[in-house]
Amino acid sequence: MITCELLVIGSGPAGKRAAIQAAKWGKKVYVIEKNSEVGGVTVHTGTIPSKTLRETVLNLSGWRERAFYGRSYRVKNDITADDLRQRMDITLNHEVDTLEHQFARNNVNIVYGVAHFVSADVVEVELEAGEKQQYKASRILVATGTDPYRPGDIPFDDVCIIDSDDILKIKQVPKSLTIIGAGVIGVEYATIFSALDVKVTLVEPRDTMLDFIDRELIDDLMHQMRDCGVSMRFGQKVKSVGLEGSGSAVELENGRMIYSEVTMFAAGRIGNTESLKLENCGLEADSRGRLSLADANSFQTAVPHIYAAGDVIGFPSLASTSMEQGRLAVFHAFDKDAFAYSAPDYFPYGIYSVPELSTVGMSEEEVVERGIAFESGICRFRETSRGQIMGLDHGMMKLIFSMKTRRLLGAHILGEGATELIHIGQAVLNLKGTLDYFVENTFNYPTLAEAYKVAALDAWNKMPQGVAGKSQQQTD
Repeated sequence: MITCELLVIGSGPAGKRAAIQAAKWGKKVYVIEKNSEVGGVTVHTGTIPSKTLRETVLNLSGWRERAFYGRSYRVKNDITADDLRQRMDITLNHEVDTLEHQFARNNVNIVYGVAHFVSADVVEVELEAGEKQQYKASRILVATGTDPYRPGDIPFDDVCIIDSDDILKIKQVPKSLTIIGAGVIGVEYATIFSALDVKVTLVEPRDTMLDFIDRELIDDLMHQMRDCGVSMRFGQKVKSVGLEGSGSAVELENGRMIYSEVTMFAAGRIGNTESLKLENCGLEADSRGRLSLADANSFQTAVPHIYAAGDVIGFPSLASTSMEQGRLAVFHAFDKDAFAYSAPDYFPYGIYSVPELSTVGMSEEEVVERGIAFESGICRFRETSRGQIMGLDHGMMKLIFSMKTRRLLGAHILGEGATELIHIGQAVLNLKGTLDYFVENTFNYPTLAEAYKVAALDAWNKMPQGVAGKSQQQTD
């Protein structure tokens, strides 16, 4: 039996950050990875490949240049699945190589095999060759991530009826695609394939989508999606999914039939905990395979020396937040000064749809629900010189300020570069900055970041002068 101070199950963002942080303190760390390469879902089927696919589609389709050259403009007329995979393979190989180097440089031991609990402090790993090895650890972190949810009544054949992992392995670009589930994954892939001029139908049982995002931005995004040819079938549950000829058929509860070459089921994910034998360590997963925490600040489970972080604990299920969760978990596990390194109050949420959407802080709906007096300002990207240079017909930034304190309450961006631009708003929000920061500071010109100043001035113009305060800058 091998003993160690920290055993991490899973090598995704949470597991990687936790393992390396502990190793930097000189701790003996082992990471168990069930796949043949490190990186987890983020590197192999989630964040990195889907965002690489998006970038490849936008480049080869000429999507960014169509405002100048027309909708018929293409960089490459016949875009194949091999074209999409080529860049993805190069990127993934680079990510794996980088991770392996980071683990080696920090003396983190990697073990490839399937892990399960024998007891609360002993984990057995079935190695690739079939032999078994047990590890005893004083502290354990479960960071196993999630897999696509595959209901038993959906006849997945991994060709015509697929999940969000299978979409990365398609052998040819379909002419039509039905996506069930208008969550983050469903919306991202719907807009990505729409940019390839694939006929996309998005099905969602609720009447709305992405309810945690400011409604004004979602309305704008839905308008753009419809303008690009995405059909939205909201407010109807799926009655059945089946194969039809050489393609697939989806029947809705209202009797409507949707035929397409490929149907992708993207309605949720399930925690990858089934093989862990949690009953042996005193833990229990919920119906979706997720682990609950006894302490949300330390990421401790009901068993004090066992921690959980990343997608396996549920929302927000972001690579960025998973990294911080893993880091904070080991700070607590090894009695380090976690207070000095606590997570900030606000973190950005990025959705890599076409166009991008990113948000930080409170939405207008949340501000209204809390009864906070506020004013908002909007800048359309086409109003900026940089937006004109880039040929941006769409895109917007919305800033929400408190009328009482003038502090920034929320920043919401839809459009090119949204996931990069949001960090300015994030910094001001966490530093408790006010409207004056944007109005009185100078931004590079011409840039999309200038939209912060335009949106702030829009809010300032709407405020009574006594509330608008010291900012007396002339506005256009």
